[in-house]
Amino acid sequence: MSDKGMTTINLKKINRSKVYQYIYKQKLASKLQIVQDLQMALSTVSQNLSLLEEEGLIERNGYFDSTGGRKAHAIRIVPDFKIAIGIGILKDMFHIIAVDLYGNVIHTDTIPLPYSNTAAYYEQAAKKISECITKNQYKEESILGISIATQGITSSDHTTVTYGNIMDNTGMSLANFSRYLSYPCHLEHDSKSAACLELWNHPDLDSAVILLLNRNMGGAIITNHQIHQGRSMHSGIIEHMCINPDGPLCYCGNRGCLESYCSANSLEHSAGLHIKEFFPSLREGKSPQLTQIWEDYLNHLAFAIKNLNLTVDAPVILSGYLAPYFTEEDIDYLLKRINLTSPFPLERDYILVGVHGQYTPAIGAALFYVEQFLQSV
Repeated sequence: MSDKGMTTINLKKINRSKVYQYIYKQKLASKLQIVQDLQMALSTVSQNLSLLEEEGLIERNGYFDSTGGRKAHAIRIVPDFKIAIGIGILKDMFHIIAVDLYGNVIHTDTIPLPYSNTAAYYEQAAKKISECITKNQYKEESILGISIATQGITSSDHTTVTYGNIMDNTGMSLANFSRYLSYPCHLEHDSKSAACLELWNHPDLDSAVILLLNRNMGGAIITNHQIHQGRSMHSGIIEHMCINPDGPLCYCGNRGCLESYCSANSLEHSAGLHIKEFFPSLREGKSPQLTQIWEDYLNHLAFAIKNLNLTVDAPVILSGYLAPYFTEEDIDYLLKRINLTSPFPLERDYILVGVHGQYTPAIGAALFYVEQFLQSV
């Protein structure tokens, strides 16, 4: 093929991508808007719109209000043209979610299944995932892939868990799942998956510290709009920061880790109540004991945030299972405790709160395939 022919093909691909990405970002667009904003010829835009519509990537969705002439078609992408499946594995269950191309959650489910590093577990988990896909009538060709978030640090090629003391899943392999699933599969540390979701929800953030307040605590660092992995993939493992060398024993074998004070499990242990019972009772304001337990939790969290902010001068995002339980009063209390001893006081807009609760890692994992697809169009 001649250089001219190759250039023409590349130009067509670039124009197609520009038109699709423009519609994706605008949510709704007219043909004239595309022509004007992308400074493309009307014939070029028309050709690309026809092509994208034939492929099923875009559709007409009503009309814009008339400005004097014929009403313009409102054009949008087809959000569920492709979907991605996310899995969040825990000790006694796993979460399964599906997201569309905008990252909107279109399905959630929790499957009770105690984890064990056995072929029987992986086969059964894969069977449950396949049953969910069938039940929801998702077409095989529409599924981009299945991304699995697990409690454990993964290898740099995301094929193996290299450190998995919580679930005893060191050595878990992506192949354990993929051999039973007829879709592309990906493996990720749950904290890094949570960071992916927060990056998606806050696209303007250049840097941030993620505190994943799940049953077991996790963390991640975002710098230059990327998740910092580190040489051994353990950057951001904030949960093992020691805040009291004489504190409780952590599952890592050391004492006084932040995990021992600020995980959902530690909060339940202190209160003697399930989280779903603890917070309603706390908000009633009738138990000084529960109030003190919650203030102790916030004090430890504030101590950690203060020190982390001295290392990474960036917003802090409270994410995961406990995040939706935080109130404005809780954030005010945190800020007061942080700024009491910090030489660099935090502003209120430096503390952000996630909204997806327990499904955070699964959703963030699924976005791996959504981002891949969007970059490929």
